[in-house]
Amino acid sequence: MTAPAGSARFSALSRGLAAGVEAHGDLIGLVLLGSASEQAAHRRDEWSDHDFFALIADGRGAQVRPDLSWLPDQDDLAVTAREGEIGFVAVYDDGHVFEFALSEAAELDGAVAGEATVVVDDDRGTTADLVARARATAAARDRFDPENDAALVFVKLLLGTGRARRGEVLNAGQFVRGAAVIHLVRAIRGRFGDRSTTRRDIIDPLRRFERDFPEWGARIAEAASAPVEDAARGLYVLAREILEPGWDAFPARAADAVARRLGF
Repeated sequence: MTAPAGSARFSALSRGLAAGVEAHGDLIGLVLLGSASEQAAHRRDEWSDHDFFALIADGRGAQVRPDLSWLPDQDDLAVTAREGEIGFVAVYDDGHVFEFALSEAAELDGAVAGEATVVVDDDRGTTADLVARARATAAARDRFDPENDAALVFVKLLLGTGRARRGEVLNAGQFVRGAAVIHLVRAIRGRFGDRSTTRRDIIDPLRRFERDFPEWGARIAEAASAPVEDAARGLYVLAREILEPGWDAFPARAADAVARRLGF
């Protein structure tokens, strides 16, 4: 289990990361993200992990990425694995998790960041500049179009239920429990923007949704946990119940069409 909030273990790992980056000749920057940052330290709990960017000197990415010996507490590492070209994850024997990008600054063009603390930087401020751009990108994307998202809820439920009836249950679950839920949450946040507090994550609208909308969050989670077609039906009912009343822009025609096609 991960160490509790504010623990010496969490802080020691942060210091170990900084020391490893500073000592590595080809690493030029470290940014702690989310609950690992100073701004969000108050939010840490026993399940908080370390999310971060580690920046590599220009032109050295291919040479540096295969070697993770700069990570702290090497003897306690249970596993490391890659997620894509520049993404990595590491898990320690106590269950603590690192999720990070190990990349040159140019490879993170278009990255998004909210809470972030620059721990290591070069003389040119490469890391600080990257964080500023990532924050600007996140702010620009932090917009909701509830009418469009509401329409997509019903599209994804239609596609997912069709796949389930075809026998493609695993793929159907991605549409129903994944895409439809995401669009429903986005539609709710856009429709009821005054109830989305500063606790929300500007990058992932699902994060801390239950804190802003506890009743709806619980009901969506319950519906999504059912077998896939039952989940689709439950999410359909919730979407109409939550979004439709008093909203002229609600895509009622699309919802009705989906209900007819699926027999809901």
